[in-house]
Amino acid sequence: RRGWRVFGVRRLPRPPPRAPAVMRAQPEGRRRVHALRLALAARDYQEVVNFSFVDEAWEADFAGNTRPLRLLNPIASHLSVMRTTLIGGLVDNARYNINRKAARVRVFELGRVFLRVPEVQDGALDVKGVAQPLRIGGLAYGGVNAEQWGEPYRAVDFYDVKADVETLLEPLQARFVKAVHPALHPGRSARIELGGRAVGWIGELHPQWQQKYELPAPAVVFELEVEPLLDIGVPRYAEVSKFPAVIRDRAMLVDEHIEAQALLDALESVRPAFVREITLFDLYRGKGIPEGKKSLAFRVVMQDTGRTLTDAEVDAAMAQLTEALVSRFGAQQRI
Repeated sequence: RRGWRVFGVRRLPRPPPRAPAVMRAQPEGRRRVHALRLALAARDYQEVVNFSFVDEAWEADFAGNTRPLRLLNPIASHLSVMRTTLIGGLVDNARYNINRKAARVRVFELGRVFLRVPEVQDGALDVKGVAQPLRIGGLAYGGVNAEQWGEPYRAVDFYDVKADVETLLEPLQARFVKAVHPALHPGRSARIELGGRAVGWIGELHPQWQQKYELPAPAVVFELEVEPLLDIGVPRYAEVSKFPAVIRDRAMLVDEHIEAQALLDALESVRPAFVREITLFDLYRGKGIPEGKKSLAFRVVMQDTGRTLTDAEVDAAMAQLTEALVSRFGAQQRI
């Protein structure tokens, strides 16, 4: 330091940069990874950062992975393998906070996992045989809201976290398909699909792991691949109709085992062009409903941009939608 002070800092050579500093434009139809962080933070999640090397038991429990990537020189015996899922770290974060009297935990992590993929070759950022995709995962435990006098306590459930995931994905529209995952409750889990491709999972933590990892109450977790979430497309103009919308409700009686999504798919496949939206708004079981049946009520919004719809057109559209459910599922209209 003394030598530079005597020589004079101002006399040091100042060569130009070897390459120009260019600010590259982000494609308009692609969002930044940081936008995912902001979306979850807005839903009251706190970001955590965990080690990429984890306990071997986590891999077996939360990923069903009996052949993990082992470290040659682990820093600790319980951090001996590379993770293939973020769920183990999130469960550990929840347990740590619960043991310190936290009644409500909502955390997320954005990080890489390490998968055996023989097709991957050595490169500047790659290791042969190992894929390193970026994933985002979250966990919610405790009350759906922070404790307050204005609302009674209600524990967070699958549908609360499903709403968080749908908000994270917007404007992308995902399908939630009932499926089984080793980390999740067999009857309270779903595979998340975008454009027919599986991109993640959501569900309540399996009761076996809830007990093993000492969580006093169920936690709901999700995990998604990041890359498919980034291409959101460019928004397109759509004409706003000057004519009133027509809203009709239709309640259908179906067998208990039939999924609501199957009915929605059938309605979408036959809906006329002026049907703007079809949503499920009610599920009823109980008095007046036969054993082994359930009632699902759908709301249909119809609107044309160029004219007012006639009663005959509306009635014909509702008849067409109803017939699709009757013919495919043996549904009955409730009067």
